[in-house]
Amino acid sequence: MITKMTGLLTRVLDDEVRLQIGAFEYQVLVPESVRRVIQMKIGQEVTFHITEYLEGNSGGNRFIPRKLGFNTEAELDFFDLFCTVEKIGSKKALKAMARPVKEIADAIARQDSRWLSTLPGIGATTAEQIVTTLKRKITQFAMMSAPATPAEATPPEEPKAKASGRKKATAEPAPETQPVVIAMETEGQLIEDVYQALMGLGHNPIEARTKLDGLLTCGKPFKTLQDALTLIYSQKG
Repeated sequence: MITKMTGLLTRVLDDEVRLQIGAFEYQVLVPESVRRVIQMKIGQEVTFHITEYLEGNSGGNRFIPRKLGFNTEAELDFFDLFCTVEKIGSKKALKAMARPVKEIADAIARQDSRWLSTLPGIGATTAEQIVTTLKRKITQFAMMSAPATPAEATPPEEPKAKASGRKKATAEPAPETQPVVIAMETEGQLIEDVYQALMGLGHNPIEARTKLDGLLTCGKPFKTLQDALTLIYSQKG
């Protein structure tokens, strides 16, 4: 069984991506929360944590192997746990994971079935079942750290540069490399913030994703959440 795949991201579609590894291109199904993170990385090398399942028809005479991809092992572990809920299979769990794992886990921990019922494919009855089944099992996911840790790890290097650098020129390389890392982290976070803002404004997940895709393909720059929302609502349609 394949557990991890690293390759060139060639396409990002509605619910799947294409990963080029050598002479082969693989279809990898991804949840919306993963899609938002990697949709700006086309042409770059990415790594997915993989699980697989067989998709069959009602007659049971044809089975198609499916690969499901996640950015982190924690997301994959949460997916596996989510699938233990009665009547939630791989396809339904993948569709429901439209929000970050921590947000879903927080909602389960506070037993907020109403919030859970806003996830794609999850009705009120299923939301209640999710809470009943998982409320004592998701502590580790609700306690997940914020994804800003890599950016926080660089500042401690500044004092070292100041302490060891006798000349002004030797202290400059560290500040030059920092903004690049922070900018990459901020870009992904800004996209997530825009999506969450659209959801907060009353759009459903499909509408929010459509508007976000329109923003990312319009070719106009944006640096803040307000810039992004202004561009979105200034576009026709």
